[in-house]
Amino acid sequence: MANYQTLLADASRLPLDARIQLIDALWETVPEEAMPALSSEWLAEIERRSSEFDEGKVATIPWQQVRAQALGRLKGKQ
Repeated sequence: MANYQTLLADASRLPLDARIQLIDALWETVPEEAMPALSSEWLAEIERRSSEFDEGKVATIPWQQVRAQALGRLKGKQ
């Protein structure tokens, strides 16, 4: 198996779409119990945003739309 630096260098040469797909695929292999604990600041922010949503103060945007917009911005910067 290739070492980390070689693997990273090879992956870095992939087209942007392929790098994003690779990141997504790798992330899916991380077991939930291996995830790092959230800091108290992140937990407070999650609680704040959840409360705003529950109170109807914010509108949601479907993930597919957010992802498409982000990928569109990235493609514009290539």
